Amino acid sequence: MKALTNQIIACAPPTGNRDWNQIDWSRCNANVKRLQARIVKATQESRWGRVKALQHLLTHSFSGKALAVKRVTENKGKNTAGIDMVTWITPEAKSQAVLSLSRRYYKPKPRRRVYIPKRNGRMRPLGIPSMKDRAMEALHLLALYPIAETKADSNSYGFRPERSTADAIDQCFNTLSKRRSAQWILEGDIKGCFDNINHDWLLTHVPMDKIILQKWLKAGFIDRKKLFPTEAGTPQGGVISPTLANITLDGLEQTLQDKFGYGRKVNLVRYADDFIITGASKEQLENEVRPLVSQFLAIRGLTLSTEKTKVTHIEEGFDFLGFNLRKYKGKLLITPAKENIKSFLQKIRGIVKGNLMAKQVNLIGMLNPLIRGWANYYQHVVAKKTFNKMDHKIWELLWQWSKRRHSNKTSHWIKEKYFKSMNGRKWVFADKDNERQLNEMPELVVLYQLSDTKIRRHIKIRLGANPFDPRWETYFEERTVHKMKETLTGQKRLQKMWIDQKGKCPVCQLYITGETEWHRHHILPRYKGGRDIISNQVLLHPNCHRKVHSLKLEVVKPAPVKRLRKA
Repeated sequence: MKALTNQIIACAPPTGNRDWNQIDWSRCNANVKRLQARIVKATQESRWGRVKALQHLLTHSFSGKALAVKRVTENKGKNTAGIDMVTWITPEAKSQAVLSLSRRYYKPKPRRRVYIPKRNGRMRPLGIPSMKDRAMEALHLLALYPIAETKADSNSYGFRPERSTADAIDQCFNTLSKRRSAQWILEGDIKGCFDNINHDWLLTHVPMDKIILQKWLKAGFIDRKKLFPTEAGTPQGGVISPTLANITLDGLEQTLQDKFGYGRKVNLVRYADDFIITGASKEQLENEVRPLVSQFLAIRGLTLSTEKTKVTHIEEGFDFLGFNLRKYKGKLLITPAKENIKSFLQKIRGIVKGNLMAKQVNLIGMLNPLIRGWANYYQHVVAKKTFNKMDHKIWELLWQWSKRRHSNKTSHWIKEKYFKSMNGRKWVFADKDNERQLNEMPELVVLYQLSDTKIRRHIKIRLGANPFDPRWETYFEERTVHKMKETLTGQKRLQKMWIDQKGKCPVCQLYITGETEWHRHHILPRYKGGRDIISNQVLLHPNCHRKVHSLKLEVVKPAPVKRLRKA
């Protein structure tokens, strides 16, 4: 499948500066995965001396350092600098960064404090570490992840690889939907979880390099040019902070099971620091469960928020992770939460009103990712009625947008210009993209409609599934294929290209997923007459796409997957 004209070097320990574009990422990934699998096995056998030795080997390996730099230079915050105002943009800077990741003489810089708005109008403090500190966190996270996943609570779903909000909501359905299920729910919220975790507890219980961890915890932050020390909390805003928070809260499910038994009325579903606990009665949750949870958190320096923690009956309903869960005459229905519907419409309205003079094709290009992403988030629940309502609201906004542009034209003229008749629909917001096409008829760009999203039940991840354990490798490969087919639903061209490539990037031979994202690369460039058709396109990782253009590599179209016909 891979066909590159330039030779790629092996991922071996460097003796000098190595070209970033020549690193063999497939081999790097294989080296790290092999070490992570050995860490999982040692953890399962409680051989902590061997775990520590393997972690040391991983954090000192060239493969681990290269993948750590790759992660922090390809994520959304890659252009956001810390207090040193340094970013790693060029291949040369990335190569030097790999060589600079060393435990000896390492001293993290204070974090740059910024504030981002929350839904309730308040501001959330966020610490932005320097690029080197981010890379060091990513490197040690590679060695911590296998242990955290092996020891994690079964029904913890937030900030864990291969787990999502859909898994958490499906577990809520399994716990609450039956006729004999618990009827009362404790909605738990931890007050300032990331900012208040006890440092001594972290240093005692987190299985990683204690010296490095202590340096991160005590690095402090700079706010308005003043240095403030950090006496509690995890380094929020860093790569590793969600995993540290998860390790802090792991064990709550076992504590509840030890007290109330397994499979009884008391069950926990947690996503990061938001959680619900079901109970047989209001008194049980208030008098037994809540004090037990408070005691568990107090040891870790945490407390429950008195404002947001409350006990609710299932017939009153409650919001969790943007969903509303409520029983109607004994039947549990999960629908999009009203607050999330309102927030979604505000974003759509902001884009439409902020681009009054934009081309129709460009407006569709801005709206489609937002609409499609919102639809994918809620496609597993009772959302068809909501989708239809949102489609109508969006149509109203676009109709006003169209009329404003041509106040002297008739409604019939405006409809003919901006709305097409397609597949039995007369009001499809669509236009021809005259700029993208060179040697063929312009492609019709269509606004995605929420109602086109099929409602399909989410397949919840199996309890105990560990992405770092080789015994689960086949399971996660099948799950990746299923998830990508869902992600690309309604995008037949992209779906066909992904299947023909067997889900892998032709350059690095690693899987293309929703998390890694992708770019469409034209094998014969369009400026040379290349057509914008499937046979002239291939899906690449964003970094691999940049690599192909910078080194002028040639990518050969993979042979399509043969599909067997049913007899």
